[in-house]
Amino acid sequence: MTEDTRPAGGGTHEGQGGDGGPALHKGSGGHGGRASSWLAVTVILLGFTVAGVALCLGPNWFVFWMGAAVCAMGGVLILVFRVFQDIVVEAPRRMSGTGRSVLD
Repeated sequence: MTEDTRPAGGGTHEGQGGDGGPALHKGSGGHGGRASSWLAVTVILLGFTVAGVALCLGPNWFVFWMGAAVCAMGGVLILVFRVFQDIVVEAPRRMSGTGRSVLD
């Protein structure tokens, strides 16, 4: 692991690094993630919205369970696309004019 990807305490995050863990990406401060990960989250959000609207309209149980099935399908996509491996590790922030980390 390079110096700029280490956490503020100088240690390592468990499961990361050269031991076969997820790849470390130098962060840009944004919300990282692949397009496939965002697709899985969008499918879950769509299913949740459909199920919520179905509860408000009656309730319409058939449409509710269809929305629930879409949510479950999104959960399977999250596992298949390995969404939780989309991590962004930023370099520790430094206070201006000092060599100390903000968390020190």
